[in-house]
Amino acid sequence: MTDLLALTAELVSVPSVSHDEAAIVALIEARLRAVPGLNVDRVGDNLVARTDLGRPQRLILAGHTDTVPGDTAAGARIDGDTCIGLGSADMKGGLAVMLELATSVPEPSVDVTWVFYAREEVASELNGLAEIFSEAPHLLEGDAAILGEPTGAAIEAGCQGTMRFRVSLSGVRAHSARPWMGVNAIHRAGGLLSAIDSYQHREPEIDGCTFREALQVVRIDGGIAGNVVPDRVDLLINHRYAPDRSGGEAEAHVREVLAPFTDDGDEVALVDHAPAAAPGLGHRLLLNLVADGGLDVRAKLGWTDVAFFAARGMPAVNFGPGESTLAHTADERIERWSLVACYDALARLLTADA
Repeated sequence: MTDLLALTAELVSVPSVSHDEAAIVALIEARLRAVPGLNVDRVGDNLVARTDLGRPQRLILAGHTDTVPGDTAAGARIDGDTCIGLGSADMKGGLAVMLELATSVPEPSVDVTWVFYAREEVASELNGLAEIFSEAPHLLEGDAAILGEPTGAAIEAGCQGTMRFRVSLSGVRAHSARPWMGVNAIHRAGGLLSAIDSYQHREPEIDGCTFREALQVVRIDGGIAGNVVPDRVDLLINHRYAPDRSGGEAEAHVREVLAPFTDDGDEVALVDHAPAAAPGLGHRLLLNLVADGGLDVRAKLGWTDVAFFAARGMPAVNFGPGESTLAHTADERIERWSLVACYDALARLLTADA
């Protein structure tokens, strides 16, 4: 078997910041096309490689090729059993596991679709997975999906939905020497900020996974000049909601929380929404992954692309090497044991008796 740490370092050393994935896509495509019996399709900067063995079930394993901006010139550095470098955890370690499995398990007991897609780290409308679903949806037909996001070799099931609201509170402009002649919009935000600070979040348990909702003000803008009472303040509010609620229910809940602090002339607008995904652990392939690997299972509190699959009725989980807490950090790194653990668990799944 290929040294997974060395393969990860090789991939890390190929810069692939979002919108600049061409070089790493070329590397991966060349290796996939060298695998006998693997059908490889390219959709833009996205690669889909499929076995066609006539198995009764098809499993999708997917991972994104892009990274956030950072020190691309430094490449990768191996220190003992650790690979250090931009994108090592998120998620070139996962790509290394996928690529090695695609080349070392040529006749799995289930048909497999390998998906290497671009632009995950930017706006969702640019996401390469969404591009494939739009341009060639037949390539993503399957029974269950595993997304190789960094989870520390544990299962992170489903994902929470995320939505952002822009709240604009109005006031009346006046000279700061005569504030009683105006209404300070920034001061009006005080009650709303206090209410969100004391927000009582839910922790629903779904399929044995405990989710934790959140409501946070993530940005505030207001003020005109040092001697003017401001007549407007804008707040950006983020809500993370568990998959036992629909997007409509989550939106209604946030509007209910905000209602006591808004009046006529104020505005509450939903500006962005990515839906939640249920854990999906009832599918046999995913159950086998958990049981055969003795894997820990927890809820995914963030949002990931499992939601793309869940929205189309396909159960999906997050499972990959590396720690999500190291993603996007200056000292991003990944450990050998994590790579090997994920490879072994997936190899068992792909070679188990049907």
